[in-house]
Amino acid sequence: MQDSADQGAAPWVPPTPTIAGLRAAAPACRGCELWAPATQVVFSRGPSDASIVLVGEQPGDHEDLEGEPFVGPAGRLLSDALRAAGIDEDAVYLTNAVKHFRFEERGKRRMHKTPTVTHLRACGPWLDAELAVVRPRVVVALGASAARAVLGRSVGVTRERGRILDGGYLVTTHPSAVVRLRGRDGFESAFDALVNDLGLAAP
Repeated sequence: MQDSADQGAAPWVPPTPTIAGLRAAAPACRGCELWAPATQVVFSRGPSDASIVLVGEQPGDHEDLEGEPFVGPAGRLLSDALRAAGIDEDAVYLTNAVKHFRFEERGKRRMHKTPTVTHLRACGPWLDAELAVVRPRVVVALGASAARAVLGRSVGVTRERGRILDGGYLVTTHPSAVVRLRGRDGFESAFDALVNDLGLAAP
């Protein structure tokens, strides 16, 4: 990641990190305001020696309540897509560019709000540290916000998906975008496109 704040501006990030140490330290993060309304920090799951890292945008409502990434509807669809692509989900490291749920309340519902560049930069030292520890063969950015966090620039997903970029980066759509098409024309083709993109990262 190329446009994040350095770790000197984030004293809560351990200077010699391990994944376990990062997970333990993350609840103390005060890099932006999102920690206050969120239920909890949502860090990551998966092995610290994974050859593939999947980076999403931020936790959603289900993830915020359960404390793990990709456990809601988008996570279930991602599991299906990984299986269809021939990738063992248990061997993949799953994380998000932003570690707290950004939302607005509408009645009793908490509605997703896209994180800003400021939020991506505030969480940048965490993602940088995770990638430095895991050292994956491929980093898959799920959606435009994740791609911005990983590549340090604005990214057109449609334009850059479907190929491995220099440095071992792969950009594809976020599974939540596919979930929103369920039951409508275009769902099958969108799901197949996600599977095909993920297949490029398969061992």
